[in-house]
Amino acid sequence: MTDHLAGRLIGIAWRNAVRAPMQEIDAGRISIEQGLEGDHKGPKFPRRQITVLAREAWEQALSQLKDAGGEPVRLPWTTRRANLLVEGIGLPKARGAILRIGPIRLEVTDQTQPCRRMEDAFPGLLKALHPDWRGGVTCRVLESGDVKIGDDVEVLHAPPEHVIRLP
Repeated sequence: MTDHLAGRLIGIAWRNAVRAPMQEIDAGRISIEQGLEGDHKGPKFPRRQITVLAREAWEQALSQLKDAGGEPVRLPWTTRRANLLVEGIGLPKARGAILRIGPIRLEVTDQTQPCRRMEDAFPGLLKALHPDWRGGVTCRVLESGDVKIGDDVEVLHAPPEHVIRLP
C-alpha cells in the first residue's frame, strides 16, 4: 500500500550526549551506520536511530497544557528531544511503516515513548504526549542521504494503525 500523503521537513536537531541540549541545524547527514551524524543515539540503538515528531501532534499536546496564569504553554519542539520535525503529514501509527524524507528512507520501529524528562520540562507534558502517538515515532535508517530543511516528507507504506484497547 502506498499513501500519497506529503509534508515537509521543518526541523533537524541532535545532541552529542544523553543530557546534552539539542542543537538545531539546517541540514545533516543520516546514515544506516550512524543515524543523524553527531547524534549520540544512532550508533548505539539501531532500532531507534532517528526520532520523528509531527508539528501538529506537538501542538495538540501543548494545547492541553496551561501555565500558572491559565495561558497556553509554548515550548520549542526540541523540548521533545526528537531529531526531525515534520509538518503537513500524519505520521503512521504502526511498526513497519516506511517514510521518505528527502533522499532517505526510514522504517518506523515504534512510537517514541515519552520519558520523565518531558515532565521535568513542564508538568503534564508526559501525559499530553502519550495518547495517539503524539510523541512521534522511532525509526531505523533504511537508506542513507543528506537532509535539509524544506525536504519533502512522504509516507511510502503505512500498515494498519496499532491501537491499544483497554478493557
